[in-house]
Formats: sequence, structure tokens, C-alpha cells
Amino acid sequence: MHDEEIRTLNRPAASHKALRQAPEQAPTTPAHQSGAPGWLGPLLIAGIVLAALNLRPAITSLGALFEETRTGLGMSGTVAGLITSVPALCFAVFGVTAPRLSRRFGPTAVVCAGMAAVATGLLIRPFAAGPAGFLAASALSLAGIALTNVLLPVIVKRYFPDRVGTMTGLYSMALAAGTSLAAAATVPLADAIGGSWRTGLLVWAVLALLAVLPWLPIAAASRREKAAAPAAVREAAGPSVVRSRTAWVLACYFGLQATGAYITMGWLPQIFRDAGVSASAAGVLLAVTMVMGVPLAFVIPGLAGRMRHQGPIAAALGLFGLAGYLGLYLAPAAGAWAWALMLGVSNCAFPLVITLIGLRAKSPAGVVKLSAFAQSTGYLISIPGPLLIGALYQHSGGWDLPLALMAGLLVPQIGLGIMAGRDRTIEDECGMRD
Repeated sequence: MHDEEIRTLNRPAASHKALRQAPEQAPTTPAHQSGAPGWLGPLLIAGIVLAALNLRPAITSLGALFEETRTGLGMSGTVAGLITSVPALCFAVFGVTAPRLSRRFGPTAVVCAGMAAVATGLLIRPFAAGPAGFLAASALSLAGIALTNVLLPVIVKRYFPDRVGTMTGLYSMALAAGTSLAAAATVPLADAIGGSWRTGLLVWAVLALLAVLPWLPIAAASRREKAAAPAAVREAAGPSVVRSRTAWVLACYFGLQATGAYITMGWLPQIFRDAGVSASAAGVLLAVTMVMGVPLAFVIPGLAGRMRHQGPIAAALGLFGLAGYLGLYLAPAAGAWAWALMLGVSNCAFPLVITLIGLRAKSPAGVVKLSAFAQSTGYLISIPGPLLIGALYQHSGGWDLPLALMAGLLVPQIGLGIMAGRDRTIEDECGMRD
């Protein structure tokens, strides 16, 4: 979720001048009213859903078969931790390049290329002979995910400006469904088609290949539309967010919640398996954790928007996480379902921080600046967490120290969330007008 989506969901309607867009985003006319072919609207809906379904299976399918993959490739705990850090690194690095690529080639062409990169990486990585090749193939898929993750909301805003809420809800549900499906179904699918971790990971390349198909004609139609449209006026610059204390608080809060999310996706099944839970059940438990984001992603933004101070929500989410980690420490197998549910609630700090980014800036340009800064900085902050967890797991021989670290990180996250929830804007802090 990125700039255009945040502007649409969290800010009041602005004037035409304030919403002037860069060439790759214009025009914001519904597909059925823009002179586009009649097939474009339905195909876009299918393309958006298929793309969203593919934004997390590369990560959660690996989490479900992490032990087999580590053994098969001879990974150390440190290298395994590096693998779990790669998603955050790719999201930080390649997500920043998405606007520039979009300006040059158009957002639909970049999404098409992104889906092709996802499919190619997922096709290659099961055949990797060692950790380096596996890491490179994973990075290729994650680069495509990063680009698509940023640009899908832009496409929704461009082609469905009168149905942004509906399309965003559809997109969010598809993302959560893909996340949960890969976590729950990877092990059973691997068992059904031979029992190899390689085939269990390879099967998700089929879904990614399907997602490429609708984007080929969509990208071609978009190129023709762009060639016929006049150049749009560039968007006005927003405030310099690096001078805002709130911007830094949000970036750190984003980083800590992303750290917890990627540790959960990468290591939670292994925690359960080491406690005696079967591989298939551990995958289902991860799916339960991930699927909690479907209903709460709709509830939390609306609730936060009606509150003057959103700190209590951040505190409540953090407390759920602390309870979940305490349960994993004391009775990981006996209360596995309860701990999975609690951690799923805690991971819903993501829709909260996305909402806060929209509330902490007055102008559309300010929201864009704040979003880019908070997300790119936050993903960079999150990179060491999964790597450190892997190293602690390897050297301590158990989960006591890693779980203590996970719980400890929630304490500053709660504090930062309370600070970020205060009713102030970056424009006020920077002494600038809207």
C-alpha cells in the first residue's frame, strides 16, 4: 500500500490543482468512461485480483517449508535469517524505484513486468543448487512483488476513481487470501505431488504465470492511451519530511511493525514445529495469523479515523503481541491456536500505520512525501530483525532468547505508536502551509 492509496483512503477530497498528477497517473477516468475498450474494465479487475493474490505466497510458502529448504540447501541459521530479511530489503530498494519506472513505462507495463519477475523467480528457485542461487531467485520474485505492491493502488485510483473503496477492499482481501492460502496449502500440496519441498515451492509459480496473462493486453492498451494523451502537469512538491519528528516516529513505528510481521511470516511455523506441531498444522497456524488481517484491515482504519488520538489502538495491538509471545514461551503447542490469533491481531499494526500516514499530513503532496519516507525508511529498519532471530536461534539452540527479543521489540513499538497517534501534522512541525 503506497502513495495514491493512502491519499485516497485517508484524506478528504482536494481541489483539482492539489490533485494534479504525474504523466503515469493521468487521467483518473473510469475505464468504462475513458474511451477504453469495453473489455478493459473487467480484465483490470481480474488482473488486480490475480496480482494481489501473488504478493505474499513467495514469502509464506517458504515459511511453511523452511526446515526442509534449509536442510536441502545446507543453510546455516545465519543464512536462513538472511533469507527472511530479503523481503524487507527488496521492498525498500525496489519500491523506491517504482515511481520512476512508472513515469517512464507506465504503471500497467511495470506491473506486467513485475508479475513476470515473480513468476520467473518462483520457477527458478526450486531448482537452485545452493543458498546463493536460491537467494538470487527469491530476490527476483520479491523485486517484482515490491514494484506491484506500490503500483496496484495507483492503477485502482486511475481506472476506478469512483470505486476506490470497493476495489481497494477487493485488492486487500485478495492479498490476505493469497498470504493465507500459501501458508496453509503448501505442505499438503507438496505431499500430494511427491513430498519434495522443491515441488511444494514450484507450484506457486503457476499462480504467478496466470497473473501475467491479463496484464499483457492491459499494458498494450495503456501504451496506446498514453501515446494519445497530453502530458500532465507535475505534482507540487510537499514539505521536507526529514525535519519532522512525527515523520521519524512513523518511520520507526513502521519499521518495528514490519520487523514483527516478517519474523512471524519467516519463523512462526518453525517455532510451532520445534514444539512438536506437525508441518501441515504449523502452516495452517500461520494462515490463521495472516487471515486475521482481512476483517481488521477494514475495521482499524475506520476506527482510527474517528479518533482524535490513535495511540490506544497501537497500545492494544502491541499488548496482543506481548500476550502471544508469552504464550509461545510458556506453552507453544498447548495454546497454539490462541497464540496464532493474538499474533494475527498484533500484526494489524500495518493498516494502522498506513492510516496514520494519511492522518499526519494535511495536503496530498505531504501524504506522498510522508508515505515514501516512512515506508522506505521503515523497511530498511526492519531488515536486521529476522537475521538476528536466525542467529540467536542457531547459537542458543532454542527459542527462549529469540522470543524474548521479539517481545522486547514490542515495547518501543507501543511507545512509538502512542507518539505517532498524537493529533499533529508534518506541515505544522515543518512550519509550512498545506
